[in-house]
Amino acid sequence: MPSISYRDAVNDALERMDDLGYERGQGVDLANHGPMGAEALAVLGQEDEVARWVGRYRRAMEHHEPPAARFALDPADESCWRSALGDVGRAGDWERLFGRELAEAHWRDVLARWWPRLIPGLFAGLTHGLIRTAHAVRGLYAAGGEPTGFQLKELARGLAYWAARYTELPGRPRLRGRYALSAAVAALPRVPHEGGLAPGTARERLDGLGRLPGYHEALEWLAPEQAPRLLSEMTVQFADVYLGHPEVYPVPLIHGVTAPAAVRLVLPHLPHEVHAQTVAQLWQVQAAFLLAFTVDRRDEGTSVWRSQLPDAPPSMVELGGRAAEHGDEHVIKFTEACLREYALRPDPRYPAAALAAQRRIPPLDGGGGVGGLRPDTP
Repeated sequence: MPSISYRDAVNDALERMDDLGYERGQGVDLANHGPMGAEALAVLGQEDEVARWVGRYRRAMEHHEPPAARFALDPADESCWRSALGDVGRAGDWERLFGRELAEAHWRDVLARWWPRLIPGLFAGLTHGLIRTAHAVRGLYAAGGEPTGFQLKELARGLAYWAARYTELPGRPRLRGRYALSAAVAALPRVPHEGGLAPGTARERLDGLGRLPGYHEALEWLAPEQAPRLLSEMTVQFADVYLGHPEVYPVPLIHGVTAPAAVRLVLPHLPHEVHAQTVAQLWQVQAAFLLAFTVDRRDEGTSVWRSQLPDAPPSMVELGGRAAEHGDEHVIKFTEACLREYALRPDPRYPAAALAAQRRIPPLDGGGGVGGLRPDTP
């Protein structure tokens, strides 16, 4: 039994990381994963490890300075705030705007107001704006009691990062087709690349996404389904995709699971009328991941991954403990998301994918603690 509660562990972590900026790394702009990793670690039942992990995380890489607010954003003037979307230099302005809104209204009302405005730019920071927002939302309702100042500030920062890195992909996704998610993933044409995917190739593919064969058509392939069911299809299929591609850099495809799993955390607090748009945007992002980071289907949809499992696979509890010991923030978040999705749909690909990530990604204290991609240069 942990000696500290989830609420206290999360708030202590937020206080210890309050001085960190939105991004990190010298010469790069990697997302700050600290608050997300700490919250996921507490959900894994590792509350006693959170403070120690925060110290490990802070030592792994220097963070940028928190951005200062410069020019006020008026939430009532659409021309004012819309012009600041996607401008990372305005992150401090966005944080001040959301901080003010959260001081004046319930966090659910703020979320419901801004979600439809931000969801077209879901790709922001490789979906980290969405994911950080979702971890902050879970912190608010899972902890119980009145929200603390640190918790509300973290939600403001999640939304601010999303707004400041807001990135729309070409085309308009809609749920109006006949494909199940698995069929859509299988049918999406993968574009070969001579010599495989070299550094920078993914960025080129993302820049030319609208010109890749099958991309625009795929945006309308998915059949209408209830959002919770479609989220499960998304996470299990991208657990399968992750298992099927040991040859690619092991971080980007993780977000094909963690992004829809993050949406599941927020969905009960959103108006029903935005559910379909949200899952449609998620499919657009997943299609972009497949086209940018894979050149073929490799071992997707096969059982090859079973041969890579140990004779006695670790239990769910052991997987959580291994993630805490491993320490990489993506491993922690991915393991938590896979175990949470497995509890809803006990498909063996979830724990297998979590175990694969723990093997493929270097441990935090082993020189691999970068744990992310530069938002503008995959």
